[in-house]
Amino acid sequence: MSRSNRARVQAEAAFLKTQTRSLSRNRIVSETDAVNQARDANTARLKEQRLNKEALDRAAVATAPGIPLP
Repeated sequence: MSRSNRARVQAEAAFLKTQTRSLSRNRIVSETDAVNQARDANTARLKEQRLNKEALDRAAVATAPGIPLP
């Protein structure tokens, strides 16, 4: 194998290694972003439900008849 051919094979191997790392890193970042978006959406949904329940509870207390005192 000639010296230039060997250098080319080594360069291609180094490039493939770098490319594999980059693709793996991009996949991990993408998966992390998806998990974060799902968590944020769930948190927002739960917060909305909690705020609605609190509003209903306040309305129920405001419209409830007072307890008569003896």
